[in-house]
Amino acid sequence: MTDVDQNVKRSFLFLLGSGREGGNTEALAREAATQLPSGVRQTWLRLSDYPLPPFEDLRHSEDRTFAPPAGNEKLLLDATLDATDLVIASPVYWYSVSASTKLYLDYWVNWLSLPELSFRDRMRGSTLWAVAASSNEDRTIAEPLLGTLRSSAAYMGMRWGGGLLGSGTRPGAVLEDAGAVAEAKGFF
Repeated sequence: MTDVDQNVKRSFLFLLGSGREGGNTEALAREAATQLPSGVRQTWLRLSDYPLPPFEDLRHSEDRTFAPPAGNEKLLLDATLDATDLVIASPVYWYSVSASTKLYLDYWVNWLSLPELSFRDRMRGSTLWAVAASSNEDRTIAEPLLGTLRSSAAYMGMRWGGGLLGSGTRPGAVLEDAGAVAEAKGFF
């Protein structure tokens, strides 16, 4: 199989977890995505466009009844399962992922509890990536965010693709971070 054949089969899902459209994290993710070969499918979903209700952990409830995913939850589940590469693009908010990103990840608990989904089996072998921007130039500030996603990948049997970090305050400023832009060129 040639590299071209392998790239045609790859499918990237970019989950945008920013509270702001067109922010630095999204700009950095889009910069990295421009380097993907043309045969690689890209799906971009802004989590704020597909809001989820507050998460309710039913694993230890008395009736332990999980409703089949519907609405926005089903759309996000289907997009997640359809991807070979899942890119969490979340700004660093209070040293971790954004609230909408965390809520999306919380829903994995219920998806794991639905045997008919085989969620872990279907996620195994796919790749989880992180793209994040922060107003702080010290990249160690993003370690809790990266740790959350790296640990999630390990738990699910996914490959960890790595984290692309950039710095910028006002929208678009991350593209002035020469190191981040250079790293974006070969990130995926």
